[in-house]
Amino acid sequence: MQAELDKVVAALREFYAQETFLFEHDLGERTLTHRLAVHLERQFAGFNVDCDYDRLGARTLRLPRGTIVSTDDHLGKSIYPDIVVHQRDVPNNLLAIEVRKAGNHQPLEHDQQKLRALTDPHLWFAYWIGMILTLEKNRVSRSEVYVAGYPDPELSLWFSRRLKGAGLGTG
Repeated sequence: MQAELDKVVAALREFYAQETFLFEHDLGERTLTHRLAVHLERQFAGFNVDCDYDRLGARTLRLPRGTIVSTDDHLGKSIYPDIVVHQRDVPNNLLAIEVRKAGNHQPLEHDQQKLRALTDPHLWFAYWIGMILTLEKNRVSRSEVYVAGYPDPELSLWFSRRLKGAGLGTG
């Protein structure tokens, strides 16, 4: 998993080097998400990188009944990760990322619950790795890595140190 997380660090390095305009003009979270996905695509050969993708083949990603995660559709059942790294035609879901712009006042719990569900190995669409990234103008102010339905403190710390080493993390 560290190899995949290193690719995310490389994509973030490129993103921050090339996308300063977005932060200088205070553009929205969806714009940041799309541009980060472009840089991720360069790192993950053989995978598709999509934003707001709610499918696995022809099937719609749906949460189990009774889940507390709110969703973006009127039925409240389908789920739209901000960025996914996957193979569209086969059930090979590698990475789900929730992006937050610094200053987002929406509860963090929504994204945390979404990543718990997206990485839950008991669900048919589980992603191997989930991640929350809070993006500030020059750095990632918060990150959290999820594996098997839970935050992984060791991988989260490892990733945070990699970000710091790349000049992208908090002190």
